[in-house]
Amino acid sequence: MQTLVEAGIVALGYILGSIPFGLLIVKFKTGKDIREIESGRTGGTNAMRAAGFGAGLLTAILDILKGAASVWLAQVLTGHHIIHVLAPVAAILGHNYSVFLISRDEDGKLRFHGGAGGAPALGGSVGLWGWSLPILFVLGALIYFTVGIASITTIAVGIFVIIIFSIRASMGLMPWVDVLYGVLAELLLLWALRPNIRKLLVGNERVVKYSLHGWLRARKEQRQNPE
Repeated sequence: MQTLVEAGIVALGYILGSIPFGLLIVKFKTGKDIREIESGRTGGTNAMRAAGFGAGLLTAILDILKGAASVWLAQVLTGHHIIHVLAPVAAILGHNYSVFLISRDEDGKLRFHGGAGGAPALGGSVGLWGWSLPILFVLGALIYFTVGIASITTIAVGIFVIIIFSIRASMGLMPWVDVLYGVLAELLLLWALRPNIRKLLVGNERVVKYSLHGWLRARKEQRQNPE
């Protein structure tokens, strides 16, 4: 019976993660389908492209809460710590492959839509250790406004989670199984960001202009193409 309950908790994490806040917010604000805009993902970055900064920020906050809430619910419903770890992993899966956003492609195959998993992955780490939020926010902002590439920032945050949790586990401040969460989350992020990684390898990934990288690139282009 307990096994069924815990399986249900993990399934609940997946359902929470599947809620497509980005799609709902962009649809409400602009009437557009976020899946037909830019990357087609439902996360905060694409919501910002589709409907502005406010829509992107609200989407990111709600997506973070999805991951955190999956942990908090698991903690209330069971004392089995591995479920506290698996619930947010399921939330990331739900975010990336939403049960509410299933369609058929031209070949008739089922296709799941969603995001890349960065925000719910951050939320899961917050659920496991609340102080990870300000630490990861500062580190993530540093990477984002220096490198200026959203995909690199997302990958870096996953790595930071592994490092932070490993340090805390080595000090006896949290169980080592929490490090497993960081590893699984990072693997899911890397898998979802395969298209972006390919663009990175050929130098075609989008660079944010409001970053050191973007500023340096703009200056270089200005020198090469003076008016």
